[in-house]
Amino acid sequence: MDIILVSSRFAKARSITLKGRHLLLAASCALALLLAAVFAAQYAIIRFQPEALSPEMRAWLASAQSEGRQSQQSYFRDGLDAMAMKLGQMQAQLLRLDTLGARLAKLSGMKPQEFNFEQAPPQGGPYLPAQQQDVSMADMDKQLASLSVLLNDRNDKLVALEALLMQNSLDRRMFPSSAPITDGDASSDFGWRIDPFTGKNAMHEGVDFMAQEGTPILASAGGIVVYAGSHPQYGNMVEVDHGNDIVTRYGHASRLLVKVGQVVRRGEKIAEVGSTGRSTGNHLHFEVRYKGIAQNPRRFLENAAG
Repeated sequence: MDIILVSSRFAKARSITLKGRHLLLAASCALALLLAAVFAAQYAIIRFQPEALSPEMRAWLASAQSEGRQSQQSYFRDGLDAMAMKLGQMQAQLLRLDTLGARLAKLSGMKPQEFNFEQAPPQGGPYLPAQQQDVSMADMDKQLASLSVLLNDRNDKLVALEALLMQNSLDRRMFPSSAPITDGDASSDFGWRIDPFTGKNAMHEGVDFMAQEGTPILASAGGIVVYAGSHPQYGNMVEVDHGNDIVTRYGHASRLLVKVGQVVRRGEKIAEVGSTGRSTGNHLHFEVRYKGIAQNPRRFLENAAG
């Protein structure tokens, strides 16, 4: 197709040749404009005059809206199910933390009323609303995930703290801080004194507890019996190894109640008071040795008699 243009502005006539592709392009543009006009008219009718729609169109729109609502409800249900699962996991984590916290409070010697894990912490304060009060599903899911990570971190740290507290508690039980006798008075302390047999100045490497014959002698801490027998100086004697190079010695007993290799607990009866060996009367000679060197038992004992 040729189009000839004639104008007084041009010195001569001009011609434009339209090929098939040009016509196809023009037709496509016209069709697109027509479809846009039809959709705009349909939207205007649906938006402003829905009563003018045909029954078929109304049924189709209702079906589309129903499918949209079902899809949206399914999305929210899936999101709520995922959040409920995370919430259940977090509740289980909180329960473990409550139990762990109660154990830690007990290990550390805190009073139960100071840390009541069964009650929710009190909250309050003035109401200062945020600019965006509504929280989206994505924001809620993000906060739950962050809180779950935080709970796991706190749980790991509290478990490590519990292990340290348990180790400290075990160390205290293995530390000779309990008096070896409950019914007796100290008759001679650690240090230099006049020897009762020679009358000369001599070192006394323990503390003597005066008591009646047969009075129970108790282990000052938990440990393993490394000696239980007769000694020329100490008479019937028991030695208990508490680890960490600490050994306690109990001398002049009338009767031994433990054997070598036996494990004893703090406060367990291991012998009875007597006057065997180098002794002037019924009493308990108690020593604490660190790396083989005698230490003042008074520095270790919490509630020594006398």
